[in-house]
Amino acid sequence: MPLNVYLHFNDNCREAFEFYRSVFGGEFTFYATFREMPEDMGIAESEMDNVMHVSYDIGGTTLLGSDVPSVFGPPVEMGNNFSISVTAENREQTEEFFSKISEGGDVTMPLGDMFWGDYFGACTDKFGINWMISYASGETPS
Repeated sequence: MPLNVYLHFNDNCREAFEFYRSVFGGEFTFYATFREMPEDMGIAESEMDNVMHVSYDIGGTTLLGSDVPSVFGPPVEMGNNFSISVTAENREQTEEFFSKISEGGDVTMPLGDMFWGDYFGACTDKFGINWMISYASGETPS
């Protein structure tokens, strides 16, 4: 079960990941902007070309990132600008992990089927650590 670091940025994710790529080489395994999201997400036009999600493999570990649009809440600050991302083996394991890790904490995005095809949820645990728990079913909801 992979654990990866997910970095959150205030409008400079592209710049940061281009820098990381200049250091470590290689290519992004996935890259998308908010313009590629469903239209009903409420993203401001000025933020549509910001990074919705980027995946970048470095030596067997995947570094993940995105910009945080203003509609999703206040700007990120140093210290709350990362999450630990866990990819579960199935939906049931996703629910078990999410239920346990969010107990006593705050659910920031309840588990649900996402437009990109994952069963996904996000929370902050009782110690203030941000978590993203997902299962990649490979099926995009209709």
